[in-house]
Amino acid sequence: MTAADTRPETFRASLGRIVPLAWPVFVGQIAVLAFSTVDTVLLARHAATDLAALSVGSAAYLTVFIGFMGVVLALAPIAGRLYGAGDLAGAGRQVHQTVWIALGLAVGGSGLLATGQPFLWLAGGALEPEVERKVRGYLLALAFSLPASLLFTIYRGFNTAVSRPKAVMALQLGGLALKIPLSVLFVFGLPAFGLESLGAVGCGIATCIAMWMQVLLALVVLRRDRFYAPFRLFGRGLDRPHRREIGAVLALGLPMGAAIFVEVTGLAVMGILIARLSSISVAGHQIALNLVALLFMMSLAIGNATGTLAAQRIGAGAPAAAWRISWHGLAFGTGLAAVVGCTVYALRVPVLGLYTHDAAVAAAALPLLAWVALFHLADAAQTLAAFVLRAWHVTRAPLAIYAFAVWGVGLGGGWLLAEKLPGMPADLRGAPGYWLAATIGLVLTALALCALMRWMQRRPAGTSA
Repeated sequence: MTAADTRPETFRASLGRIVPLAWPVFVGQIAVLAFSTVDTVLLARHAATDLAALSVGSAAYLTVFIGFMGVVLALAPIAGRLYGAGDLAGAGRQVHQTVWIALGLAVGGSGLLATGQPFLWLAGGALEPEVERKVRGYLLALAFSLPASLLFTIYRGFNTAVSRPKAVMALQLGGLALKIPLSVLFVFGLPAFGLESLGAVGCGIATCIAMWMQVLLALVVLRRDRFYAPFRLFGRGLDRPHRREIGAVLALGLPMGAAIFVEVTGLAVMGILIARLSSISVAGHQIALNLVALLFMMSLAIGNATGTLAAQRIGAGAPAAAWRISWHGLAFGTGLAAVVGCTVYALRVPVLGLYTHDAAVAAAALPLLAWVALFHLADAAQTLAAFVLRAWHVTRAPLAIYAFAVWGVGLGGGWLLAEKLPGMPADLRGAPGYWLAATIGLVLTALALCALMRWMQRRPAGTSA
């Protein structure tokens, strides 16, 4: 950090700092989402049962991975503060300690995915036998992918903290370049060469191979790029576990990971519940969910950049500058989300045509896309607010907000609307009822987190949240 980094900034000046950090994150995360998008498009053209298996299997995987990812990503605000304060060796030590956390989480998570039984139990035994078989195979492949995904999350979080998002973007694009041909090969097979079509299972195998290649390349970059030398990441092996530094990551990361877990599982479990209705319903839900996730990448990128800059300013001892750029980032992100969401709503029919030509699947997805604009706006606001609060190491209060609004209002309310309340209109039964409640829950989350930001800015020194 320099003195220039903490001077008063106009909105335009803040954007000049946010955008250069945000666009590589956006491109990289689009590449990550494209893993799922490619699989969705390929399987939509392959078989409805494989697309249904992907929806249930990806929901199960996200239930495990996203919460663990949130714990590991606590490295970013911690290392960002150390980087802002000029303690580069300290930031490097936190990387080593977070590796131990990631490896521990991977052991338990991979075992859970390999069995697959808890997630199939949530589906209530209503899955067709063929779909269940494909889900089990898909999750087994991703069980081997999880350790690589968590290790690469460390690389991502560390580079975010030190304002090097392009280093992450390059590897994510490389992973996608490998994933696409592998998915095509494994999904459709090459019968002439003895390779049978693997459908959804092939998508999982392709993801596993691509993720481990990303990790290997990340190690090469960290070792050979001179920028990382002052962080002392290599030369002494992996540091032994250190209770205080691991404790610092877990104190921030556990509630942070739990909040992300609650947020994502609100939609992931919703997909599993919708799967009980029919394969067509869950296929339509998968398309709507993939589109929402695609739009979310923009908010995620702006949130990453805003949170990084705020954390660096906090570490440099400039809280006023941290708040200023935080509010500028929130205004920019939500304004952009409103424009994009409305545009997608206006073009929802041709957009849907890019995903599928199956009339039944399209008919199931179209009513869900009507919620995209409002859902995306609320998603952008809560995402940006959450990143800012993490920069201030505020994670416990957001966890309570997510649990009430996303699980209680969104998931619980959706179950009541879609399946239990008598006299509900026919167009709110099933998947549309779940999406209505999820949107309401996300709006409440956004309002509460923004209010918490304002309270944090005005609170007396020393008050915690």
